[in-house]
Amino acid sequence: MLPSIPVFGDIISPERALEQVDPALKKRLADVALNTAKSNGASYADVRIGRYLQQYVFTREKQVQNIVNAESYGVGVRVLANGTWGFSATSDVSDKGIAKAAQEAVAIAKANSKLQKEPVRLAPVKGYGEVSWKTPIEKNAFEVPINEKADLLLAANAKAMENGASFVNSALFQINEQKYFASTDGSYIDQDIHRIWPNFTVTAVDKASGKFRTREALSAPMGMGWEYMVPKAGEKIKGPEGTGLMGYRYAYDMLEDAALAAKQAKEKLTAKSVAAGKYDLILDPNHLGLTIHESVGHPLELDRVLGYEANYAGTSFATLDKWKSKKFKYGSDKVHIFADKTQKGSLGLVGWDDEGVKTKQWDLIKDGILVNYQAIRDQAHIIGEKESHGCCYADNWSSVQFQRMPNVSLAPGKQKMNVDQLISGVDKGIYIAGRGSYSIDQQRYNFQFGGTVFYEISKGKIVGMLEDVAYQSNTQEFWNSCAGSCDESDYRLFGSFFDGKGQPSQVSAVSHGSAHTRFNGVNVINTARKI
Repeated sequence: MLPSIPVFGDIISPERALEQVDPALKKRLADVALNTAKSNGASYADVRIGRYLQQYVFTREKQVQNIVNAESYGVGVRVLANGTWGFSATSDVSDKGIAKAAQEAVAIAKANSKLQKEPVRLAPVKGYGEVSWKTPIEKNAFEVPINEKADLLLAANAKAMENGASFVNSALFQINEQKYFASTDGSYIDQDIHRIWPNFTVTAVDKASGKFRTREALSAPMGMGWEYMVPKAGEKIKGPEGTGLMGYRYAYDMLEDAALAAKQAKEKLTAKSVAAGKYDLILDPNHLGLTIHESVGHPLELDRVLGYEANYAGTSFATLDKWKSKKFKYGSDKVHIFADKTQKGSLGLVGWDDEGVKTKQWDLIKDGILVNYQAIRDQAHIIGEKESHGCCYADNWSSVQFQRMPNVSLAPGKQKMNVDQLISGVDKGIYIAGRGSYSIDQQRYNFQFGGTVFYEISKGKIVGMLEDVAYQSNTQEFWNSCAGSCDESDYRLFGSFFDGKGQPSQVSAVSHGSAHTRFNGVNVINTARKI
């Protein structure tokens, strides 16, 4: 089942998406906002002039179901006045409209200051002058004709049907964020950000019993252009022997994946149901990305740790006392998890965040020990940091920027090892690939994860497909069971294209990298068992 897709803005033609806004015009408009804010009493101000483009193509079997081209264009102004934040936004991208928004932002800040107990403290950031950054793409996906994209999706559908699928739907999601940021710190930053995500769901039905099984695409959403949709032999990574699976690094073969998906959906109809018990798990990067997201990414957001944020994902068990102790064992000594908004191909890849902070990499968990969180300019002082981590983001010009998860990834193993070698040391285990249903408590501690496909491992070999698998653990127990990962040649990204947070709700895109990783003695349940 394909995800529910948020659409912002007005419906436009595909040709309109290729038009550009003059950077000189954006600078002039930005100065209107900054000068108006300062003249009305702001001690600090920033402005984001944003043009957000979306294109979605949906198909089912032999038909194109829908095509969406949307544009959202406007300005958001954020200010500090009397030590308090104020924000206002407008779709009136004119001198008058922007000046009015800046005035409103200052008025809101002053009104809010009557309730502010402690003034906002911003970590310093230098002004960068006039600079620009663009996602390093080979081909802008918005330039590719719609019919070419539809033909690719329909060809993937045909491959699935040829190989035994009863039903198939597919989609291609594309995002282009054209963001101009300026602040009273002296930055004028023009960024052009691209993301793409091909996806499908294949269903196989046993007509005699009415039983059905599905298999989702094993694609990853990426911070790339159309080149991600052009298969390259060197970008494929062979999965474990006996599974037929293929991993994709910086190019995705949708036809190959669709054909295999149909075969595996059929195989799932007769696969053996798992016997509950303790197993060693080998988790593929596509699957492990979601586990990292939920059990590490969210609980190490500093606003959740502090209790300032609880929407969607709750707060966090990883409280400040654990970090201050400098000895809290989040995981085994094999666990090195880092945050990074500079990773090639990742969804979170940008040059500067939405506060004008240059992006970087930093450690969250080192040798299993909790060493840091994710913090922005007005949070950095709380954890003794002298600068922001550069992970502030707003999903639209009309939304205020706030702390969002950067790319959070598990470093690969240092010893040379492929997935078959990793499996060879497992006596009784399960190999899990792809995402599935999951649940986790509001402290990001106790959880249960499913997957897309499951294979039994016996005496170091894949011996057959399993069904009805989910594993249960708590965050600390699970990461302390980590016994090691494949090397960097197996490392690749998974991601979340529409990660929700906040109230009013915002979405963001974030990647999680890893290689295949082993976890020992994890509790596995049978999800089909009747209670």
